[in-house]
Amino acid sequence: MTAPDVVDVVALGESMVTFLPTRPGRLADVPSFDRGIGGAESNVACGLAAAGHAVRWVSRVGADGFGDHLVEAIGAYGVDVASVGRDPSRPTGVYFRTAGDRAGADHEVAYYRAGSAASAMSTATVELAAVRAGRVLHLSGITAALSPQCRELLWELTGPGPGRPLVSFDVNHRTGLWPTADGPRVLLELAHRADLVFVGEDEAEEAWGVTGGPSAIRDVLPEPQVLVVKEGGRGATAFVSSAGARGPAAPTRRGRTCQGPTPPGPADSRGVFVPALTVDVVATTGAGDAFAAGFLSATLRGLPLRDRLRHGHLTAAAALTVPGDLTVPPSRDHADRLAGLDDHAWGTLRLGPGWTQAGAAPEEVRTP
Repeated sequence: MTAPDVVDVVALGESMVTFLPTRPGRLADVPSFDRGIGGAESNVACGLAAAGHAVRWVSRVGADGFGDHLVEAIGAYGVDVASVGRDPSRPTGVYFRTAGDRAGADHEVAYYRAGSAASAMSTATVELAAVRAGRVLHLSGITAALSPQCRELLWELTGPGPGRPLVSFDVNHRTGLWPTADGPRVLLELAHRADLVFVGEDEAEEAWGVTGGPSAIRDVLPEPQVLVVKEGGRGATAFVSSAGARGPAAPTRRGRTCQGPTPPGPADSRGVFVPALTVDVVATTGAGDAFAAGFLSATLRGLPLRDRLRHGHLTAAAALTVPGDLTVPPSRDHADRLAGLDDHAWGTLRLGPGWTQAGAAPEEVRTP
């Protein structure tokens, strides 16, 4: 068997067909929906591919039309979908949601994913060599909630071993997905085993009862080489450990790996904080995945920690200014220019719908 090509990032997880309402209102009242795609890991994969990285998405979908759509739509972003399995006995997951923002009291989501093809992912049903053939392996806590065999798969992939890629893990705590009360414990154990962890300040409190801000979360998660704590509209703080820190491995011609970008800098117990941008928000869906894609893209490029956070904020801003889960990120030159602004200019930046489009001239900088 030929060894799989080494790519920049492998993202493993479930994607679903998303039905977005054509008008506001209760699901009971909406007469029609537009079809889209949604899934935390595939969102990250599409964002990274759109930013020019070589990315592979590994999952399982049903042998049905919705599975065809997912594979074709994600592949159209430039993502390698050759390792997506097709399951003739299980369906592709789908979900419906209302047009309102997820944080709103009237927001509704109806999931139809129980027993989906992706919930049958396991060490026996996915191509492990293809999963491990990346400089970075991106995972999420959502996968761990799908089934016991999915949890066993993530445990295997986050374990130590020769040739293990840098493991990126987005906690993504979703209370409603867990059939039992052990979700927070499982998520914490997986986060302990990862190299780079993304977690929201709010979900750390909800899942683990951690209060006291980013430093308190770092006390609970001292093992990851890089810990990124997202603080909602305020910004994000990143902690880095110099002890044993490493960058993602870089591919060689024969598919072996060698050391890649250098760590982002010396350890700082206080962390590095970068404020969020002022954004004219259309919808928040997918913003967290976009932030992870921007941060990972900058990590692959070996940028300083501050710039990694800024690229996360910029890519999140692209998602915040569209109604769906996915959008085209800003061009690399455009994002680099904005990420390089001085602190005052960064603080007065305002982004609205259309700001990433070529030739668009939004009012990026507002008068303080």
